[in-house]
Formats: sequence, C-alpha cells, structure tokens
Amino acid sequence: MSQTDLELLLRELGGWDWELCRRELPAVLPRLLSMYQESEDWTEHIRVLRILTEMFLPHISLGDLEQTFFSKVLPKTLQLYDKLMYELSSEAKGLTGQNTELRSTVRNLLQTIVQLLETLTSCVRYICTLQECVPLDSIRTLPSSVLYVIKSTFTHCKDSESVYCGHLHLISDLLQAVFKETYSLQKQLMELFDQISVGPASTEDDITDMVSVIHTVLEICSVISNMDHALHANTWKFIIKQSLKHHALLQCHLKHSDILSGLCKDTLLSFHSSLQLAEEMKMSDIQDGADLRLFQKTVKLCRFFANSLVYYTKEFLPFLSDLCSQLHQLFLQIYSKFPPSLYAPVISEVHQDEISRVFLVALDPLISQLLPFSPFMEQVLRDTSGLPAEQQLPQCLLLITIMDKLSSQPEEVQTLWNTGKRLSFLSALFQSFQQCSAELSLPVCLPEVIGTGQPAVPITLYHYVCVHLCSFIASTLPSQFPHLEYALLDAVLGSSMITSLLAMDSWCFLARYGTAELCAHHCVVIAHLIKSWPNECYQVSVLGVLLKRMLFLMAPDHQVEFAHKFLPEEVENLAVWQHVSLRALSPDLGKRVVRELCMAALAQCRRWLNSRRAWGELQPVNVAFSVLLVACNFSGDALEAELQASILGVLGQFWTFLQAKQVSDEPRLQQTLCLLLHLLEFFIQALDAQLISQVFSLLSSLLRLDPPDHIRLAMLDFLSSVGKVFIPQEVQRQVVPQLSCSFASLLADQTWLIHQRALEAFRHFAEETIHEDVVPQCLNSEEIKNKVVNFMAKVRQGEETTEARIERLKQERITCDAHFMKMARELESTGEPLAKRACHPPSEEQYKSAVGTMEGAVEAVKLLLQKGSPPAWVAVKLEALHTAITILRDSVR
Repeated sequence: MSQTDLELLLRELGGWDWELCRRELPAVLPRLLSMYQESEDWTEHIRVLRILTEMFLPHISLGDLEQTFFSKVLPKTLQLYDKLMYELSSEAKGLTGQNTELRSTVRNLLQTIVQLLETLTSCVRYICTLQECVPLDSIRTLPSSVLYVIKSTFTHCKDSESVYCGHLHLISDLLQAVFKETYSLQKQLMELFDQISVGPASTEDDITDMVSVIHTVLEICSVISNMDHALHANTWKFIIKQSLKHHALLQCHLKHSDILSGLCKDTLLSFHSSLQLAEEMKMSDIQDGADLRLFQKTVKLCRFFANSLVYYTKEFLPFLSDLCSQLHQLFLQIYSKFPPSLYAPVISEVHQDEISRVFLVALDPLISQLLPFSPFMEQVLRDTSGLPAEQQLPQCLLLITIMDKLSSQPEEVQTLWNTGKRLSFLSALFQSFQQCSAELSLPVCLPEVIGTGQPAVPITLYHYVCVHLCSFIASTLPSQFPHLEYALLDAVLGSSMITSLLAMDSWCFLARYGTAELCAHHCVVIAHLIKSWPNECYQVSVLGVLLKRMLFLMAPDHQVEFAHKFLPEEVENLAVWQHVSLRALSPDLGKRVVRELCMAALAQCRRWLNSRRAWGELQPVNVAFSVLLVACNFSGDALEAELQASILGVLGQFWTFLQAKQVSDEPRLQQTLCLLLHLLEFFIQALDAQLISQVFSLLSSLLRLDPPDHIRLAMLDFLSSVGKVFIPQEVQRQVVPQLSCSFASLLADQTWLIHQRALEAFRHFAEETIHEDVVPQCLNSEEIKNKVVNFMAKVRQGEETTEARIERLKQERITCDAHFMKMARELESTGEPLAKRACHPPSEEQYKSAVGTMEGAVEAVKLLLQKGSPPAWVAVKLEALHTAITILRDSVR
C-alpha cells in the first residue's frame, strides 16, 4: 500500500463511528495489521497502534483476542520500543544545553515513548473493563510484552543520571512523564490480573506463563527498590497476592529462593534506610518536618515487608528448607543494627520505639510460625562461635525470643528444640550467652517489665537473660525436665565463669520454684559428684559454689537427712563439707556439725604430721584445712576453746617446716599456705611471738621469689588483719621491717587486681594498728604514697568515656575470639591419639622438692624433741634413716 493510500485510509477511519468500526472489522483489520507490520515511521506506527486499540480492539471477542490481535500486534510493538530505546540511549550521550537540535530529537523520542506507554495502558484498561473472568490463554502475549516494556523503562529511569551524562535537567519533565506512564501501565496490568482466572483445569502453558509473570515482576522489584516507596510496595504486594492466590498450582514451580531472598533484601534495605534517617535526625536534632514524615513512611514500608514475609512463609514453608539460613541472617542483621547492640547507630528513644512498635512487632509472628520447622531449628541451633562479633548478641536475643514462645508450643515442638541434632536449645543459649563478653562487661541494658502492671525498666543483659530463663524453667514440661537438668549441669561445669554463674542462678530458682524434695535430690546428686570427682579442679569448685547456695534452700528436715547421708565425722565426706556454709543449717545442727567436722579434720592433719609428710599426699590435708575454715567462718569467736587450742596447735606445727623455696615450687604447698593464712586470720590475736616471727619470715622470703597471684592475694587478706595485733617487743625488730617491706612490695605490684587489693588491705591495717610508726615505713616511694593518699581520700582517677569503653571492649573481644579460635584449631590438629610419653630423667626441680621434704621432716623432729622426751623407738628409726641417707650420699658421689 502506497503512502498516499495509507494516509487516505487513516483519514477515512478518523470519521468512523462505533457501529461502522464493528461492521467493517473483518475487512479493515487485516489491512491495518499489514500497514502496522510494514510501517517504519515511529509517528505513523503510534498512530496506527492507537487506531487498532481504540477503534477495533473493543469489537474483537475475548476468545479471539490472542489469535486475532495480540499475537500479531505486540511483537511489532516491542520491536518499535527496542528501536526507540536504542536510539534514545545513543542520542542521549551527546546531549548538551548548546546543541538544541539534539535536545529536540531526544525530547521527541521521549514523547514518542510516552505515547506508546499511553496506548499500551489504554489497551490493558480495555481488557479490565470486561465484566468477566479473563482466561489467560485469551491474552497470553499481553502480560509478557507489557512487563518487558515496564522493566526496560524503569531501568532507563533508574540509570538516567549516567545515561544523560549530567544533563538530566534538560529533559526531566518528559522523563518524569515516562516514569508516571510506566507506573500507570504497571498498575493497570496488576488490576487486570485480579480478573485473570487460572484454575485447576488450567494447562501447563497457563501455569508456566503465570510463573513467568511473577518472576518478571520480581525482577522489576530489584530495579525500582530505591525509586518510589509506594510503587515498590505495590509491586511486592502483587507478587505475594498472586503467589498466594494460585498457591496450589504454582507452589512447585515458583523460584522460592529468589522471592524469599528479595523479600529479605528489601526488608533490610528499608530497615537500614529508616535507621539512617533516624540517625541523621538525631545528629541534626530534628524532630518533625519532611525528614520525620519520610522516616515514618520508611518504617511503614518495613512493616509491609515484615507482613509479606509472614504471609509468604506461612503458605510455602515446606519449600523453604534450604532457605532458613537467610531467615536466620535476617533476624541477626536486624538485631545487630538496633539498640542495644554495640554496633547500632545512635538514634533517639522516640524513633527507636517507633521502629520497634511498627516494624519489629510485625516481624515477631514470623518466628512463631518457624518454630515447628525442623530446618529452621537446625540452622538456629548450629554452633555459632564463628559468627561475627556484631551478631553474637543478636543470636542470644533471638534465642531468648524463641525461648519465650516455646512454652506456649505443643510438646512435640518443645521436644524438637530440646533435642537438636548438634545442640539442644538451652546448650545453644548458654553458648551464645558466653559469646557476649563485651555486652556483659559494659553492660548493655534492655527494657523489661519486672512487676505486673509496672512500666518497663532497663535491666542489664545478665539480668534480662536470667529473668527469661527462669520463666522458661517455670513452664518446662515434665517430659522436658531431663534435658533441662542436663543443660544446666553442662553449663555449670563449662569453662565460662559468667555462663556457669547464670546456670547456677537459674538452678537456684528451680530449687526455690520446685518442690522441697527436688531441691534435696539435686543437693545430694551434686554432693555425690563432688565426692566422686577424681581430682581437684575448677569443676569441683563451681559444683561446691552451687551446693553452698542450694543448701540454703533446703528444708530443715532435708538438711538433717543430708548431714546423715554425708556424716561430718567421716573423712571421705570432708571433700563435700569443705564447700558448704554452715550458716545454712539450723543453729543446733550447725553446732553439732562444726564439732564433728573439726574433730575429723584435725585427725586428718595429725595423720599427715605423723606420717612421712610427702608433698604428694597434701591434698587430704588441704581438704581438712578448708573444712576447718568452714567451721571457723560459722562459729567465729564462739568456737569451743578446746577446739581453738587444738586448731592453733596443728597450725603451729605446719609453720615449723614451711620453707619459701618449697612453697614457690610446689602447687599443693601453695594451696596449703593460702589456707593456713586464712585460718590464722581467725586466731590473729592468739598468735605467740614465735609463730608471728615464723609467718613474717616466710612471707618476706616468699615475696622475693615472685610468688603467683593467688598467694599474693592470700597474703594481703592476712596482712589486712594484722592491724588487730600487738607485735611482741621481742620480735618487733625482725617483724616490723618485714611487715613494711611486704606492704611496700604488694602496693607496688603492677597487676591491677593485686594493687587494688593491696590498697584496701593497707587502709584496713592503717585504720586498726597501734603501731602507727609502721604506716609511713610501708610507703617507700612518692608514687606509692600519692596512690595511697588518693585512695584514702576516694579521689576518682580519669574515667573512660562510654564511647571509648565500647571501642575497647570491641577490640578485646576480637583479641579473645582470635585466641580461642587458635586454641580450638590446636585441639583439632591434635585429634590423633598421643604417642606414649618417653621416660625422661628426673628434673632438678623434682630433686629439690624431694630434698626439701626431707629437710622439713628433720625440722619437725627437732621441734618435737625440744618439747619433750621421745619414745624409745625413735632412736632406732633415726639410726635406720641415717644409714639410708649415707647410702644415698655415696650413690650420688
């Protein structure tokens, strides 16, 4: 058809009415379609397309639309669109304010695109006016073609800054019109899909097309995520709505990983945007205006994404097994950027409350519906020691949130979490809590309602975890009780002191909340564990602390039964009684137990004194001393005079053979010394001149050998009590210099803990002593004198700012984590059985220890001979020992 004929036809068609178009449709439509396919002129093309859609499309039956119209018109429309976009991108590169011709060309191209978009919108709008369900096969080509145009146009708008090379202002009005028309086109298409029917009888092609539509709209979401909040939300709303609407048909065909990833990603983007806005308002001190409205809109968008996640996961949960790590990470990343995280931006409490109230509350149901899902449980309960530092607290808070919800779940769900494949729930909670060292040290605070009807108040992280853990324990089902007991005991015996303390606090709550019989049963079990432990170690110490606390919670009649099961007069039970506080017992029971314990402990000490006194056999003696310490702590000055004299007599015998070098070399002897010093505090005013001289002589010599910290601390506890003593005249010349030198050495200690305790001990001594001339002798340097004066005057030193402390704690965490990871790798690398240890010759230290034992025994015999005549067999025994020593001397030579 010539150009003239074409123009004549188009003019003629311009005068046709509705009825004429309907009658002439069979004759004219083929000619118009032919003209449309052959046309290369953009203006003519748009003109023909408008006539087709506005004048003839309404007269085509719904069943014939695809075959007669869309399949023939839309492919050519997409070709036109691609050419327009290519031409536009090419011309836009050279756009400048001076080149008016190029500017006019670009604007004309944009205007043509606007017209094309308007025409497509009117086409889709017409289909929407049909008051009936639209079968997908009647418009099969339409959705994919329109979505292609929408995606490409939005992409062009998104990239406009780079496409137009900084001259966006020259065409911004038309580009805005393009965006607006594309928005309208997408909105119209989404309305159309509300009328499209895809039922059980749908063909595979229908399902494939519907899935393709959802996936394409998902791609559009990634393009428009930062362009317009309302558009972004409506686009996601379409995806969720259509996925749920056709759930049964599409569930096995959708790319769940892409949809869930997109939802999680856009949720985080919106959340970070709201935090950024809140932080900017905090810094600029703006509380209203445009920024606040934008912040509120962004938080509402966060809520929309949270609700979308909840709806989507609820319907498609069985298909999300491999995606639980993304959901887990979503929670961790949100909590890591929100107070009280140390890695969260600083925002006002008002904005923090709005985010929590609007967004986090909407996200909360997602956790509830994930609880019965085994893959989610496995993901959350896996070993999290390798998590980044900023996600350790979020993991702990997530577990607490789960814990709060578990009590309302069916028994099978609770069993699922309490019997995890790698870790049980409580074991994972304790492990996660252990990783929050920086947050516990600061400490961070969280809001908690302590009393019914009371407002929430900030409490420390430790308190917060403890409150929620105790609430969980109170609601634990009987069937889950063995898992609870196992987890508590495992945590008590763990390597983390703060985690062990949390488990003990929780266990004590269980003892108070549960029956008296349960408390008594647990005390007996713990006591048996202590008694049967093969050697002294930190696990025995923490079990002892737990037993000490639990005994206070026992019913009086159960305490009597406990004393009957672990008879105090039996030596093997001293290992249990050394850990308890007799103040937990009734006064009458306490007095009886004290006497029996003292008699058994003194007998144990005398057995060792009357034996060969080997250092390797000191452990039972140390247990006996610990028991005597328990008895003295309970009775104090009320201890029977006879028992006081007996204890003091035994202590004096031990001091006669203690030597500084031996104590420095032998760990068991170090423990003995510490216990002796603590016991001497109770009898400080009853010490005679000789014993005072022996004690200070040993301490002075020991300090020159740089003893370990626990000995220094025991020394300081003893020295703080010396202020009550009048040092006898005959030993003052020896003792006073040793006392002042000991204080001076400990006050100058560089270890902060020793130095602080030294200041406290010196103040206590200085306030009580009558030997006032000793006080200035202890301060042998101006620096120490100033520190003591400041401490006495309670002068505060330069304080660390909160910001500096947070940064320091972060660095400490990094250092500690690196150290623990290194230790873990070393343990893994030595997983093979160890080779048998080679027999090495005895070390010099072993010889020193053995000879030192001999010397101590000789000194003890000397002391006994001074006090009275020995039995007849002693001379014979000494002669035999003399012969043995001579043989040893000759073998050495």
